[in-house]
Amino acid sequence: VQLQASGGGSVQPGGSLRLSCTASGRTFSNYCMGWFRQAPGNEREFVAAIGLGGAPKYYINSVEGRFTISRDDAKNTVYLQMDNLKPEDTAVYYCAADLSPIPQGVEDEYDYWGHGTQVTVSS
Repeated sequence: VQLQASGGGSVQPGGSLRLSCTASGRTFSNYCMGWFRQAPGNEREFVAAIGLGGAPKYYINSVEGRFTISRDDAKNTVYLQMDNLKPEDTAVYYCAADLSPIPQGVEDEYDYWGHGTQVTVSS
């Protein structure tokens, strides 16, 4: 499956962005989907994941209540709505697809990766 992420940009603290990741090549609805991010000088970290049919959903603690992951299987797209953004959210964000039946928080479990999209939060 090929994944194409988009929607990144530069915003001020407190702002919002919505990332999209569109898949092609395989049956999107068969995949759990995840978002990861990598800040300069840091390892890539898990952000959020969503299961088949839209549940369950998992988040890292630092984004709980601010980010929302969702999917639209009719559009082969997974979204990451990011609200109340903070400077520490600055990173390259990646989407990934996993054939496991349960969404994972470990990047080694994911089978396919998209190119990243840059998110910069700065005043």
